[in-house]
Amino acid sequence: MKKDDIFEFYSRLAEDNPNPETELEYGNPYQLVVAVALSAQATDVGVNKATRALFDKVKTPEQMLALGEDGLKEHIKTIGLFNQKAKNVIKAAQILVNDYDGEVPQDRDALERLPGVGRKTANVVLNCAFGQETFAVDTHIFRVGNRTGLARGKTPLAVEKKLDKVTPQPFRLGAHHWLILHGRYTCKARTPECWRCVVADLCAYKKKSPAPKRKKA
Repeated sequence: MKKDDIFEFYSRLAEDNPNPETELEYGNPYQLVVAVALSAQATDVGVNKATRALFDKVKTPEQMLALGEDGLKEHIKTIGLFNQKAKNVIKAAQILVNDYDGEVPQDRDALERLPGVGRKTANVVLNCAFGQETFAVDTHIFRVGNRTGLARGKTPLAVEKKLDKVTPQPFRLGAHHWLILHGRYTCKARTPECWRCVVADLCAYKKKSPAPKRKKA
C-alpha cells in the first residue's frame, strides 16, 4: 500500500470511529494486565463477564494474592484455560509485589518477564494504560495487515514492525484499536464484509465479497 493510501486508510477508519479503545473493561493498569492475560484464546465479552465481579474485589496485586489461586479460579472458571491462567496471574502478582512495589512497569521487557504476559499483552498495556505508540498484533490485526496490503508479514512480529514503520501521525496511538475493530467486525476471517467496508477501494484483497442477496418474501 502506498504512503498516500495508508494515510487515507487510517483517515477513514478514524472518521468512522474517532475515539477507538479496547473493549476489555478495566479500572487501572494492573487490572488491564490481568484482563489481557485472561483474554488469550478467549473473547473480550467472555473476559468482561468474568472480571466484573473480580475487579470489584481486586484492584492491586496485593489484593490478588490475598484472594489466592483458588479464589481467582472461582471468578474465571468460565474462561478457557482458566487453571493455567490463574497460576500465571498469581505468579505475576507476586513478582509485581516483590520487584515493583505493586506497580505495573512501563517497560516492555519488564512486562514480558511476567508469567502469562507476551509481547502482544505488553504492547496493549503500554498503549492503553501508558499512552505509548505500540502495535499489539493479534489474529485480527495479522489478518488485516496481510489481507489489505497495509503491513504484510509472515509472523506477528514482522507485521508489528511493518506497522511501526508505515503508520503515520496522528494515527499511531489509535492504530491497533482501529485495526483490531476493523478485523473483528468488518474484515472478518471467513467472509470479509467488503460491501460495507470504508477502505475497500484501498485494499489489495482481490476477492471482494459482494453484499448478501436479500431473501424473497
